Amino acid sequence: MLLQNGFKIMAFPCNQFAGQEVSWNEEIQEVACTKLKAEFPIFDKGEAPLYKVLKLEKGGLFGNGIKWNFTKFLVNKEGKVVERYAPVTAPLKIEKDIQNLLESS
Repeated sequence: MLLQNGFKIMAFPCNQFAGQEVSWNEEIQEVACTKLKAEFPIFDKGEAPLYKVLKLEKGGLFGNGIKWNFTKFLVNKEGKVVERYAPVTAPLKIEKDIQNLLESS
C-alpha cells in the first residue's frame, strides 16, 4: 500500500560500522533480494554521499554522526528530512509517521 502512494525505501550497505558488511555487492544483492525478499533498491556498498546531507539536516542523540547500522531517515517528497530514527527502531514503529507524511503531501 505504501509503495502505491509514492513511498520508497532505499538501502545503502556500508562497511563503516566495525567492518560488519564484508560481502561484495553481488552477495549483498543476493541475500537482500532472495533470502530477505527486499523489494526496494539496494545500492552498492560504500560511503553514501546522501548520508552527509541527511545527517546535517536531522542530527541524532550523538549530533550529526550515525550511531550504528540501520539508522533510518524519513524524507518528504521535497527531499527534506522529516524524522530520524535510531537503529533499534523497528520499521513497523514508524509506519504511522509514514502514513501521516503521505496524507499531508
